[in-house]
Amino acid sequence: MQRWNAWGANSGALLCEEEDTRIRILAGVGPSKSALLTSSLVHLTPVSTAKNGVSSKSRKRVMPEPVTEPPVTDPIYEALLYCNIPSVAERSMEGHAPHHFKLVSVHVFIRHGDRYPLYVIPKTKRPEIDCTLVANRKPYHPKLEAFVSHMSKGSGASFESPLHSLPLYPNHPLCEMGELTQTGVVQHLQNGQLLRDIYLKKHKLLPSDWSTDQLYLETTGKSRTLQSGLALLYGFLPDFDWKKIHFRHQPSALFCSGNCFCPVRNQYLEKEQRRQYLLRLKNSQLERTYEDMARIVDVPTKQLRAANPIDSMLCRFCHNVSFPCTRNGCIDMEHFKVIKTHQIEDERERREKKLYLGYALLGAHPILNQTVSRMQRAAEGRREEVFALYSAHDVTLSPVLSALGLMEARFPRFAARLILELWQDREKPSEHSVRILYNGVDVTFHTSFCQDHRKHSSKPMCPLENFVRFVKRDMFVALGSSGSTNYYDACHREGF
Repeated sequence: MQRWNAWGANSGALLCEEEDTRIRILAGVGPSKSALLTSSLVHLTPVSTAKNGVSSKSRKRVMPEPVTEPPVTDPIYEALLYCNIPSVAERSMEGHAPHHFKLVSVHVFIRHGDRYPLYVIPKTKRPEIDCTLVANRKPYHPKLEAFVSHMSKGSGASFESPLHSLPLYPNHPLCEMGELTQTGVVQHLQNGQLLRDIYLKKHKLLPSDWSTDQLYLETTGKSRTLQSGLALLYGFLPDFDWKKIHFRHQPSALFCSGNCFCPVRNQYLEKEQRRQYLLRLKNSQLERTYEDMARIVDVPTKQLRAANPIDSMLCRFCHNVSFPCTRNGCIDMEHFKVIKTHQIEDERERREKKLYLGYALLGAHPILNQTVSRMQRAAEGRREEVFALYSAHDVTLSPVLSALGLMEARFPRFAARLILELWQDREKPSEHSVRILYNGVDVTFHTSFCQDHRKHSSKPMCPLENFVRFVKRDMFVALGSSGSTNYYDACHREGF
């Protein structure tokens, strides 16, 4: 089957980058977004070695360029897709529709851009990555300096607490944990510029004198999501009037607002975590790999797994910084190949047992229900909130992708974007349709609620009614919850 962008939607979908009490990384499983490397394709340059056997400076790797998709899964190719290093402008299918269709509203869900690790590998040096924004460093964007200048004038903006206490752009010579990097800023400046060219210049979604109520902006309380949202917004609306900007704060990575208490969702999560744990126990080669990595850094295996070393490895891979060594040796490519093999098995079993799907349907319902309501208001002719932006995390987008039925979609890369477009048929003004795009690819007819529509319709879109019915009814039917016709009942049904 076709796959869209980096990492399968079920791949590592439970693996939260936030330190959430309900969504934790299972020790030893590791996120499927890991930068797994094969030694035959990566070359390390020799360096001098300190007298105790530890490398005296960072080893640099030659990072290959992804050109064409390999015939079989290639961990380096997948990791490069996940890094999403900005290069030439990408081709996209956003805004494509027959001439008699009018764009009514756009709903954008993004993952934050490239970030510094959230975890430190025990007894190793942190990767030396600069999080200041400078013009003479790659990757670069023509609007980078203007973005920094504009962010410095942001005191007049309206931010819900606690967003007003966050910096508006990254600015540390040595990145703080989880901080957005220059790469992350550039990724979303590019996203914003791409959407500007399509939605504003071509389709005139917003008038030149747009108002505050025509935008809906929401972000979690992390600096990397706020800054990513601002970078995209600046690319979309350069030199915007700060007085027109209002960012809402979302405490939950699921964007569930006041509907976060859902016992059945948590039970699905616990069952899925149990499945992952049992699968790991069966893999003796994986356990030996973690034991060897723990020996290298001289910590107990349990401590090494809990530190989630893949997170730091992935950052090093994306920034072309070598993996760590100690006097006991180096964490190398073979370690990662073993982990990747296990993850492929984990993804296959996860799809078969579908426990994650139950979690995703309930986890994604609140944000999809908000989107449906906003679309319905727009279809009625109301012009408020015609451009909605949710600046979020991998653990926000992943459940939404799975809930929509996009089981073959790759796990959200850095700066991933999922877009839902609402269109009106000018020839039949009462009819409205939706398109769904993931990283620029039209996946409308891969969704569970519209995959059969093209069989009996020539329209290149899905009726809005299909999407509404899916969110209001079919999501609960897919859970197999007999008698549950609303979110509250599905979350509280007994006998699960």
